[in-house]
Order: sequence, then structure tokens, then C-alpha cells
Amino acid sequence: MTKHGSGLLAGLAAAALLAGGVAEAAAQNTRMPSTLRYGSGYLDVPAASVLPHLAITGTWSGYWLDLNSVPTIGPNGLITGRSTPGRDNELSGDASVAIGLFDRLEVGASIQELESVGGAGDLYGFFGRLAILRPEAQGLGLAVGARYLTASGDGVQPGRIGNHDTNVTDSYTDRTDGFDTEFSPYAVASVMLRGFTGSYVPKHDWTLSVGWGDGLFRDGNNFDWYSSSYSDGWFLGAASHIELGSPNRILHLIGDYNGFDVNLGTQVDFGGFRLGAHVLGVNYRDQVSDYRSRKLGVLGSVALCPADGFLCRASLIEREEPMTVVERVVSPPDTVIVERTVAPPLPTGTPASMCLATGENVQVMVTAQGDTLVGPQRVSIRTLRPGVVFAGTYADGRDWFTGDQAITYERANYNKSGGEVRLDCANLARVGEHMGVPLFAESTANRPFQRIFVPVRPGVWQAYETGLQRTRGE
Repeated sequence: MTKHGSGLLAGLAAAALLAGGVAEAAAQNTRMPSTLRYGSGYLDVPAASVLPHLAITGTWSGYWLDLNSVPTIGPNGLITGRSTPGRDNELSGDASVAIGLFDRLEVGASIQELESVGGAGDLYGFFGRLAILRPEAQGLGLAVGARYLTASGDGVQPGRIGNHDTNVTDSYTDRTDGFDTEFSPYAVASVMLRGFTGSYVPKHDWTLSVGWGDGLFRDGNNFDWYSSSYSDGWFLGAASHIELGSPNRILHLIGDYNGFDVNLGTQVDFGGFRLGAHVLGVNYRDQVSDYRSRKLGVLGSVALCPADGFLCRASLIEREEPMTVVERVVSPPDTVIVERTVAPPLPTGTPASMCLATGENVQVMVTAQGDTLVGPQRVSIRTLRPGVVFAGTYADGRDWFTGDQAITYERANYNKSGGEVRLDCANLARVGEHMGVPLFAESTANRPFQRIFVPVRPGVWQAYETGLQRTRGE
């Protein structure tokens, strides 16, 4: 087995170890931020997550390189001095576009340097990633991918900071271990975790990743002007996703290690518009070279989801909301006259179970007249309205429900089937949502689902089936 193959095998083994450490699978998608050059992921390393089907991201990023002098490189690839005039606050920029396909594949293209910094010209690249396991569905994700960058005709290879550097060539005089960074395959495992809760802690989630790659992740570790430590192709990523007062406004705190550099940054997602700032190479204390130096950068990105409206809406892993019954409290009069000291008997009824949109059953009493009684005092819902609230989000009164519009789920259209029914939550499993309203299927059903259910009101459900035609509201 080759050294590269053994490294890839070790990466897959690490993914298996991560799988064993997942305590709870994430049911909903925590949208990953935009990377500098890999589509979705961290800063300079990818994650196992991919964009949703037909979602598109466009990203521009850049960094400032401020070196008063750069090292002179000898014929053997070693640093021989620091006398060569360097770059002073020059901006190196790059742009990329990525698209998600079938919730399994993400592909894109990039252009780097953009003629901002002297060198051998722009770098053009292509990247792709296939999600074998999707972290949005299982909590654990596993993906394989690759990135290809163009090289100039004189053997100049792409550098990891996104430029054509004449020092980076596929061979050196008196040395046989040159660069080969045009093609960079990798494997990566990611885990999505729901954050802990507390009175003074904002709602947040975590995404952690580990991977192994060749090419840009590995080559060049024998040259001290390119790397300060030996890299064997391993890379890491971690991000905390924090909700900023609104479910669609997320602050990402990001850190990664690309095999050479430790990078830190932050990115704010305003419902599809993403702005970020970052510092590349924070592990370098001395400004030794273009590669072994700290660089301040900025990023701007937009994420479009045509199938979900227009802009992609970031969201955290869904939390289960406790069932809440609120009883209206009437202010007592100034004077209270007690005429009877024996409390009247509680109303009687038949115990019944009401299935809420949270997927939980709540016990109520139903009288012979069909009235529903709730709470320990068996209070009638009719007398409490509108002061009674059941947990969950329901379809009643929404335009798409009253207008009999079709529901699109997993690339299939579902239409209303039959009348409203009552169901037992024990027989249902949540499978997604539509316009903020949760979608359920029978817990024993297999994908693709023939029928799904929508909560209309507390305890009342409407079935939708695929293959049917709309009957009204055209």
C-alpha cells in the first residue's frame, strides 16, 4: 500500500472514531459558512456538508500581505537570507462559485490572485465534493472530494495561499522532492452537535471536522520557507454557530488547520448575505515569507436557494419545544363574598390523547357534548380562547394550505388527500418541514414516502399524497 493510500485509510478510520462519539444525530441542517476557495466549509478546509439541491453560493475573498522583506531562496530550496525587497500591503483576491446537486454533490470553480499581486498570472480551479453520509441527516457526515488548480507552462505549481509563485515548482536543482499541488484529493468527516442550553447562553450549535488530503494539504513540507513544521496531509476544522436574535441570522466563529497554517475568523449570515473577516497563519510569530506569515483578510458571499424562496436561510439544529397550555387569568373583584365553601365537582369526560405538531401526545378530556377539557381543573378550551396556546406550528390559516397548494418534499409534489383526521403521535416521525410547518410520516414507512401528514390544528391532521392532482386553487 502506498503512503498516500495509508493516509487515506487512516482518515477513514478517524471518521469511524468520530461516528462512535456522536451522542445524538442532528435532524436539521446547520448551514456551513462560505470558504475562501472550497465552496461551503470553514476558512481554508472543507467539511463533509454539501449545499442543498440547486443552491448556489458566490464568494469573493482577499487578504493583505505586508512584508518589508522576503527570504532569498537558494538552489537547494533553503532560506539563505532576507534581503530581497518584499511586498507592502498588497491585496491578493480570489472568487468562487459553487452549486449543490441532489443534496449529495457540490461542485464549483474558482479564480485566484485576480492580477492583484505580482506573479505568474491568475490561477483557475475546479472543485467538487460528494457526501457519502450527510451530517444534516445523521449528525455524522463523511465526504470525499478534490480540487484542481492550473499550473503555468514553466512548471510553476499553485501555492496554498492562492498565487503563482516561481519558487513553487515541480522540481528543484539538486532536489528530487518538488511540488505537485495541481490536484488535491481528500476525505473528510464532520459531526454536527447541538449546543448546550443555559439562562445566559445564546442558542448555538457546533460543527467539528477532521480529514486527510494530498497535494495542497501535504506537498512542500520539506521546504523551510514554505512550512515551519512537517505536514502529513491532516487537516482540522471547528465552528460554533450562534443565533443572533433571529432563526435566520447566524454568527459563525471559525477555526481550522490546513496542514500548515492555523486560521481563525468569523462570518455573519444575514439570511443569505454573508460577511466575514479572518486572520491566516496565526501560528507564525515571525513574518518569514509569503507563506509563513500572518495575513488579515475579508470575505463577502451570497447564498441563493431558488427552491426555498430566493436567499438561503441559515438555521440551527431544531430544538424540541415543551408543550405549553396557558390559562387566561381574570383579575378578582375588589370584594369577594364566599357563598359556598365546597368546591364543585370537576367536569367529567372521556380521556383522550391529542397529537401536537411537536410530535408529542398531550392528554385531554372529551365530554359527551364533544367539548375538550384541558389542565388539572379540566377547563373547557371554548371558555379559554383565545387565551390558550398549544405548542407547535400549524397550517390552519396559511395561504398555501387554504389554497390547496402542493407541497414539495424531497423533489416530489404532494397534494391533499381526503379530509382532516386525528392521529396518534406514537405512530408518526418528523421528516422535514414546509414553509415553517413540520412534516410527518408514518414511523414504519420507508423513503420515498407515498404519504405525509401536516398538522392543521392541535390534534387535527391533513394527509398529503404524491401522484395526486390539485383540485382547487389553480
